[in-house]
Amino acid sequence: TVRLGRKLIPGCRSYSLGNLCRELSIEIEQRHRAGGDAKATVKLFEELLRNDCNGEIHAMLKAKSREQHLPPNLPVHKVSNLPVGPGVYYFHNDKGKVIYVGKAKDLRKRVNSHFNNNKPGRQKQDFLRSIYNVSFKECGSELMAFILESIEIKRLWPLYNRSQKGFEQAYGMYIFEDGKGFKRLVVEKKKKYLHPLYTFNLLLEGQHLLKKLIADFNLCSRLCFIDTSEGPTIAEEYGLSSGQYNLRVDEAVDYLQNALPSFAVVEEINTAHRENGRGVILMEKGRFYGMGYLSENVLINQIDEVKPYLTPYPENGYIRGLIMQYATRFPTKRVQFS
Repeated sequence: TVRLGRKLIPGCRSYSLGNLCRELSIEIEQRHRAGGDAKATVKLFEELLRNDCNGEIHAMLKAKSREQHLPPNLPVHKVSNLPVGPGVYYFHNDKGKVIYVGKAKDLRKRVNSHFNNNKPGRQKQDFLRSIYNVSFKECGSELMAFILESIEIKRLWPLYNRSQKGFEQAYGMYIFEDGKGFKRLVVEKKKKYLHPLYTFNLLLEGQHLLKKLIADFNLCSRLCFIDTSEGPTIAEEYGLSSGQYNLRVDEAVDYLQNALPSFAVVEEINTAHRENGRGVILMEKGRFYGMGYLSENVLINQIDEVKPYLTPYPENGYIRGLIMQYATRFPTKRVQFS
């Protein structure tokens, strides 16, 4: 009745059952009771049939018509005009606020899939009634859509998105100088206002990397909080000054930062961005830098040649993991930088 009411009785302030019946002077006996509402709906439907001069009801009932499955407040042309390529879509409420962000390999197909299984639960129905508009951003590839979705969820914090809102890599490797002037490495839970050398999902993952640095650069496991037993530090045992020991720590940190990979994932694109030729996602020293589109005549030999064409974005561990896994899975799309 909501969707048909908009088409057949335009100009009403609201298309709920109660308001439509008031507009048409249809009396509802025993309001909000099954019998009373059912009788009123029959009378309303009879009125809609009388106003249907262009066969709107017949068209909606066709087997190939998906209009009856759409949310009541979402205009059908907003869905039918969606492109079929990869991208990110946004559901908006009646105030224009984004309430859900999703990614898609095929935007039109994915948006329609939200409405195919119309579960009667309150949560799903509240979600559908809240959708008044859908907008989108096309992406050059499915991977770029995955990345942009994560960025947008973090930026917009939509009401109906639950995944990725709480995803943060939990541990970081930090460096600090103690009261005696010794530089110390430590892996612990991420600090809100401190910038880690690197981040990890698991404490064990961070400790494994730290143990490798200790072995490779002859660092002190006690000064790195790996060995918590009583005993002298390496500096005390061998009579090293803080300056001598700190050189080892600096070498380990330089190695860590230089060893982190810098590369681009380059993909041929087949959407509205086709005139730009290639989609590029840049990782710089193990961190996601940004992404964008390059024409075929732009060389991808050095990072500085690529950066001017890219949009920088905030990174997180989820995005890093996506790119690393994709580059491992499709090595021919990876361009390594020295």
